[in-house]
Amino acid sequence: MALGALFVSASAVLIHLSGASPGTASFYRCLLALPALVPLALLERGREGRRESTVPARRRAVTLAAGALFAGDMLLWTAAIDEVGAGLSTVLVNVQVVIVPLLALLVDREPPPRRFVVSLPFLLLGVVLASGVAEGGAGGSRPLLGTVHAVLAAVCYSGFLFLLRRGGQQGQVVQSYLWVTVAAAVASLAAGALWQGVDPAPGWTAVGWLALVALFGQVLGWLLVAVAAPRLASHVGAILLLLTPVGALVLGWAVLGEHPSPLQLAGCAVILASGTFATTRSARDS
Repeated sequence: MALGALFVSASAVLIHLSGASPGTASFYRCLLALPALVPLALLERGREGRRESTVPARRRAVTLAAGALFAGDMLLWTAAIDEVGAGLSTVLVNVQVVIVPLLALLVDREPPPRRFVVSLPFLLLGVVLASGVAEGGAGGSRPLLGTVHAVLAAVCYSGFLFLLRRGGQQGQVVQSYLWVTVAAAVASLAAGALWQGVDPAPGWTAVGWLALVALFGQVLGWLLVAVAAPRLASHVGAILLLLTPVGALVLGWAVLGEHPSPLQLAGCAVILASGTFATTRSARDS
């Protein structure tokens, strides 16, 4: 799960380098992942045999809904970055660390442990510090609209994570995730075309960067998350995904020359320390 989160963290930097619009980036990152995901899904299907080789229709509906929510998250969050600033949009989207365990509690009757409740304020504090909001990172051209978009992105992101975990709890993880990616591609194309446009020919340079997004984000990153999530408590998965903004901060420094401030580095340390506190005990107890 942690490795998947770190792979996903490369997406923001690579999308920035591509220069593609939100709709174009969201569509191509899913489309270009399919040539790698289809053989993996066929391999999984062949190993399971004929009786269990097809994803049930009811679970397929769950994966399609997860894909649509993922597309909504990608489009809304990318738009919110310019409107409200990268810092505050990161804080709002990572409220998933609260929403996902809450959904698990309300829907699956999965109560979070006491150590998670104790560490939650520190996790949120770490996200705020790492985002740069405490140092004036909340900016952007349209703060109110950007806040609305970021909150909606957080809801979509949380719903996607919850359904992604559910979709893989009964096996056929790769096949289920393939349906998620197909649904996300279709939803990104439709919503992106209506909202900010999708460029059918963004150029070979942009396609090359988006192919790397597909490889690291969709194939390696989210597929690892899809495989790991059903094997972990919901709060553990939500906490480990906070490694995504930490990894993005490090990559932004290494690739883009964006130097993190001492407060941002302190925020990363708080996330790592409080996340370790909340998850290691849970792993030992289980």
